[in-house]
Order: sequence, then C-alpha cells, then structure tokens
Amino acid sequence: MTDEIDEQVAPSGTGCQECLAADGWWVHLRRCAACGHVGCCDTSPAQHATAHFRATGHPVIQTFEPGEDWAYDYRDGSFVRGLVLAGPTSHPVDQPVPAPADRVPANWQELIH
Repeated sequence: MTDEIDEQVAPSGTGCQECLAADGWWVHLRRCAACGHVGCCDTSPAQHATAHFRATGHPVIQTFEPGEDWAYDYRDGSFVRGLVLAGPTSHPVDQPVPAPADRVPANWQELIH
C-alpha cells in the first residue's frame, strides 16, 4: 500500500476544497493520504472526500479533525493503523464544526446524511 500513500505531501488547505469553491459547507474533514486533498465527510451534504476517491482511485483517507487519529481504506472498509502524514494533521482548532460558520444554514442538522 505504500505507493498509495505519500507521507510527505501537505494537506491541500484547512477546509473542503470543493465546498470552498462552491460556497458550500461541511461537517467534518478528511484528508487523502496519496495527494493531500482535503474533502468533506460522508455526513456532509456534498461528500467530497468519497467523490475524490471515486474520481482518482486514491483509497486511503485520514481524519482531518483535531484530536482524532484514524485512517480508513475505502476499498475494504478497514481502518489503517499507524499512518503518519506530514503536518498539519487537522484543520485549525478554532475552526468551527460544521464550517465555515458564515455558510452553515440554521437547519444544517436536517441537511446532513
């Protein structure tokens, strides 16, 4: 699996790249272990992390949430142990969940998966 993980690649940003470009919002963030793409989780309305996997075939993601330390392989639904990626390993601690705060609708809980 080492050819599918680049431990040196930096994350693509502090938020979901597609949501930011489309004035969207997210619940939690996931980081691609192959290219650093940061996308939103499957609870989020747009599910960009999974869409990135489907478009690129990059199978391993790592949480991009403060205080969490897990990684996941889409191919078989297993958790990956011991994955250490280049920092930063999460979005800023002061970034709200869901985010960005100015884009999250008041009824956000009704819109999640």
